[in-house]
Amino acid sequence: MSELHKALGDIGSIRRQMAHATEFRGYGPATMAVTGVIALAAAVAQWLALPDPAARIAAYLAIWIAIAIVSAAIAGVQMYTRSRRIHSGLSDEMIHMAVEQFLPSGVAGLLVTVVLLVYVPTDLWLLPGLWQIVFGLGIFSSCRFLPRPMVAAGAWYLFTGLACISLAGVRALSPWAMGIPFCIGQLIVAAVLFFNAQEVGNEDQD
Repeated sequence: MSELHKALGDIGSIRRQMAHATEFRGYGPATMAVTGVIALAAAVAQWLALPDPAARIAAYLAIWIAIAIVSAAIAGVQMYTRSRRIHSGLSDEMIHMAVEQFLPSGVAGLLVTVVLLVYVPTDLWLLPGLWQIVFGLGIFSSCRFLPRPMVAAGAWYLFTGLACISLAGVRALSPWAMGIPFCIGQLIVAAVLFFNAQEVGNEDQD
């Protein structure tokens, strides 16, 4: 029995090594583009419903946290179904790897939000910039198993996050300070995935 357990452990280790050496193709370009459009729609909704977001910070947070949850759910469902189709037998390892790489940044963003909300509510205007920086770092950490040009998306979010912080005060809570960076950023992600899929398809045909 111990030999069987050892053999199963070796197989599991080999599968994990194969997953780490394989480019993850569970993110679909169309879905990433849709999440960008959703972010822009949320910005329009904030613009119409919250002319003074600083005075209604709870509503502001509700809008953008809800959008983050919806976008993550959409991406997660497609990641699962697409990985099952493309990565087949390695899908579980590939999904685990993708979640493992991005989860720390997601948790960090959540904790930063809670800490500012509870302890430093006067500095909540920092959140849009911090969210974008944390999201960019999540992309950077995932780049090792994604197409190399994906680093451009991470750099975009880092730049826009810093630019958002530089706005300072209530200007940083503008709907466009969230909607435009995330819309363009997700379109960059979608473009990288789309063109990489074309290259992979051409290679498969050669």
